[in-house]
Amino acid sequence: MNKPISLFDEIKADWIANGCDWTRPGFRALAIYRFGVWRMTINNKFIRAPFSVLYRFLYRFARNRYGIEIPYSADIGAGVVIEHQHGIVIHGSAIVGDGTIIRQGVTIGNRHLSSPYDAPMIGHHVNIGAGAAILGKIKIGNNSSIGANSVVLHDVPSNVSVAGSPAKVIN
Repeated sequence: MNKPISLFDEIKADWIANGCDWTRPGFRALAIYRFGVWRMTINNKFIRAPFSVLYRFLYRFARNRYGIEIPYSADIGAGVVIEHQHGIVIHGSAIVGDGTIIRQGVTIGNRHLSSPYDAPMIGHHVNIGAGAAILGKIKIGNNSSIGANSVVLHDVPSNVSVAGSPAKVIN
């Protein structure tokens, strides 16, 4: 995914995408995620250690208070909006493109226990409806829409809408 130049550029893009409102739980969870990614750029593990302790505390806070689980190992683009809190789980190997909107109850994760690192690759500007599950090593194209409560198990082309369980193209 294309990444902005710095941590501050990413946080600024998230802040703008979230209506310049730092009190939104989705923005806070993303800021904690960005801090977790940043701390891994510190090469000296002794200097990184206190930042890691702080990150783990903040990660658990976001997970338990807001119900938003975004591990630092995921690849989240800039300007992502987590529209509503609770029940959001993003796999540690998932890729989420710039400008994607994620609503409550969304799961982006693996499909089979035998392949624990297989995770979805979400394109840019994807609109993910409430309660959707995107599972397995699949690709979601740019500018696509995933309907509420859809279960996506196969690749989705760009510029289409899918809905249902299993999800099928509806336009």
